Amino acid sequence: MSARIDLHCHSTASDGTLTPAQLVRAGAAAGLTVMAITDHDTTGGWAEAEAARPTGLTLVRGAELSCIWHGAPGWPIALHLLAYLFDPAEPVLAGKLARLRENRARRGERIVDNLRADGVPISWDEVAGYAAGGSVGRPHIAQALIRAGLVATTAEAFASEWLGARYLVPKEDLDVFDALRGIRAAGGVAVFAHPRASKRGRVVSDELIEALADEGLFGLEADHEDHSPAERAQIRALAERLGLAVTGSSDFHGTHKTVALGAFLTAPETFEKLVSAATGVPVLG
Repeated sequence: MSARIDLHCHSTASDGTLTPAQLVRAGAAAGLTVMAITDHDTTGGWAEAEAARPTGLTLVRGAELSCIWHGAPGWPIALHLLAYLFDPAEPVLAGKLARLRENRARRGERIVDNLRADGVPISWDEVAGYAAGGSVGRPHIAQALIRAGLVATTAEAFASEWLGARYLVPKEDLDVFDALRGIRAAGGVAVFAHPRASKRGRVVSDELIEALADEGLFGLEADHEDHSPAERAQIRALAERLGLAVTGSSDFHGTHKTVALGAFLTAPETFEKLVSAATGVPVLG
C-alpha cells in the first residue's frame, strides 16, 4: 500500500469531535499510513492516541500553536505553527503552552458569562463538559448554542452575531518568533499552517516567512481546504525559493468541518525529512 500521510488532525483534546482514540482508529479506517495529532496548544491527547494506535498506523505527536505577528501595519495578524515531535517536558515550551491553555479557559468563561448576561441558557459546566478535559475553545461553546436551539451549525455559531464578533473575546497568542524558537529548543520541527488562507482573514507577508525561514522554519502547509489553487501555487513557489518543505494536510476536526481525513496529503520524502530533523520524541510505529 502506498503511503498516505495526513499531518494535521484534531481531537476532543482541543476542538475536534472525535476522542484521540477514535481519531487514530478513524485514520486507519480512512487508509492513512501516517497521521499527526495536532490539537491546539496541548499535548493532552497524546497518551490516549498512543494507547489506541492501530497496528500499521504511524503516529506523529504534535500540536498547533496559536501565534501572533506584531510586525504587520495596522494591527497584529494571528497565525498558527504546527509543531511536530517536540519534547513535551521541555520546560520553556511546556510553560508557554500551559499559559495558552489557561488563557483559553478564562476566555471561554468570559464568553459564557457574556452570553448568559444576555439571557442565553448555557453554562460553563456544560461547555467544559464538551471539552472532556481538553483545551476549551469556541467550538465547545458553539455546541452549547446548538443544544440550546439558537444555531444549527458550528459555522452559524461563528457568525458575527454570535462568536465571530458580538461575543468574541480576544485570546492570548504566542509571539511567532518566540514560538518557533521554543519548538526548536524542544527538539521539534515547525511548519506554518495554512499560510495563505485569505478566506480566514489577513495573511502575512513573504518577508515574515523569509524571516521565519532564517530562524529555522521547516516548511509551509500548501495543500489545505482553505487554500485556492492559486494560493497553493504561491506557497510552492515561495517554499522553493526559500528552501522550505511543502506539506499537505486535512486539518480534520470531525463534524465541526466537512473535510475528510486524508483529503490532502504530504509526500513520503517530505515526511522522511521532517522525521530526520526532529530530536524531541520519535514517531510511533
